[in-house]
Amino acid sequence: MQRIGMMVGIRAEKIEEYKRLHADVWPSVLAQISRSNIRNYSIFLREPENVLFGYLEYHGEDFSADMARMAQDPETQRWWTLTDPCQEPLASRADGEQWSMMEEVFYYN
Repeated sequence: MQRIGMMVGIRAEKIEEYKRLHADVWPSVLAQISRSNIRNYSIFLREPENVLFGYLEYHGEDFSADMARMAQDPETQRWWTLTDPCQEPLASRADGEQWSMMEEVFYYN
């Protein structure tokens, strides 16, 4: 299992819309998350900085391949047309990233 942390900004005027969307995530999107071997997925909001922090646990063998399959899912693509405009990618993100991946520097269980 791999623990993954990631960050993205959120537009201040879109915070309530983003919360509303995530209060009722489509079952098809949740099913795709599960098919992509993702468990314990959480998104946290930090205001007034307007930053989202995502945490997930990946239980598969090939994260890149699972994420590529997720990106090809029509319902996930449709979901992202609603959520992506709410987000403000970080200037420091890597090429192709919407959410900026983070390095784990400490873990205690």
